[in-house]
Amino acid sequence: MSKKAKKTYRSQGTPTRPRKEQGPVKAKKHLGQHFLKDEAIAKDIGDTLRLQGVRNVIEIGPGTGVLTKYLLEKNIDLVAMDLDRESIEYLNQSFSLEHQKSKHPNGSFKVLEADFLKYDLKSLFGEEQFAITGNFPYNISSQIVFKMLDYKEYIPEFSGMFQKEVAERICENNGSKAYGILSVLVQAFYDAEYLFTVPPQVFDPPPKVDSGVLRLTRKADLELGVDEKLFKRVVKTAFNQRRKTLRNSLKVFNLSDVLKEDGMLGYRPEQMTVTDFIALTKKIQDDTV
Repeated sequence: MSKKAKKTYRSQGTPTRPRKEQGPVKAKKHLGQHFLKDEAIAKDIGDTLRLQGVRNVIEIGPGTGVLTKYLLEKNIDLVAMDLDRESIEYLNQSFSLEHQKSKHPNGSFKVLEADFLKYDLKSLFGEEQFAITGNFPYNISSQIVFKMLDYKEYIPEFSGMFQKEVAERICENNGSKAYGILSVLVQAFYDAEYLFTVPPQVFDPPPKVDSGVLRLTRKADLELGVDEKLFKRVVKTAFNQRRKTLRNSLKVFNLSDVLKEDGMLGYRPEQMTVTDFIALTKKIQDDTV
């Protein structure tokens, strides 16, 4: 279901221009900002989007625009969303709409000062499909994924850079300690690919950990065949007590004596595949009818 890269990305690309030439955009710790400097890596991240039948794209946390530049080489309608007013001002100055129209007259570019986690994404593109990408702030990256799942009907494709362990967790298969809530909830609706690893030294300031780039491609059928809210509750409850067997961790569901004897409940959550969790949710759902 998921794929994982086996080597670290080592770029020889040209770094971005020194900060004094780019404009006074200072990375802010409280926003989790680490600005990517390597042009080759930025281009590769931009190319992670396949954009098959989709022209609307949201870039989260564009910062100094190193990824934005390569996204704008594509004929798309791009919204760059950031909370940092300094970044917003810099992007508006450096990537004017008039300049971009000269390259792609049928595309559009908008810089939006907004909190992605609080924003109504449907207000951007209506009922149209859209993709999401970005060099995501580490401190909210998991929340970004959970919000993406809330809009999955509109998002056929999602890619971007996370802290490496988070990217690996999202793409991990069962049987691993890294396998968890994010793994199951994402892979229930998306095919997950870990693409490449990015070292700390290509950022300003450099983070203390490696970063990982992934791509999520929405499955053709989003119907699980069970109540989705119950499915999420089962998964979260199971992994919140991951050392226990499901028979013990799922007691809150008041399972019948018959269901308690089901062999599946003797497993720990990391042993369960996504398909297993869906099947278990169906059993719990039928057990309460």
